[in-house]
Amino acid sequence: MPTNAEGLDLRAARILSRVRAIPVGFVRTYGDIDPKAPRLVGHILATTRERLPWHRVVRADGSVAKGARQRKLLVREGVPMRGDRVDMRIARLPATF
Repeated sequence: MPTNAEGLDLRAARILSRVRAIPVGFVRTYGDIDPKAPRLVGHILATTRERLPWHRVVRADGSVAKGARQRKLLVREGVPMRGDRVDMRIARLPATF
């Protein structure tokens, strides 16, 4: 599989780039990051050593995979919530890939 200068395969590099591009106050879903492989997005976020705004990636229903820690980071950034879930109507950044 083709790799970039850091040794990452190109798909992983693209996923990391898309996560880095999520601005403060917004979220994207795993499927927004890679519609063909949302579970791969989760795997890459769980195993990378890079510093990323991982907390800005949520489930399609607005729930947070990492619980209270993730919710706290999102609230600190001003992401609108509806109970324990992100208000996806407001906070979801449209996919532009």
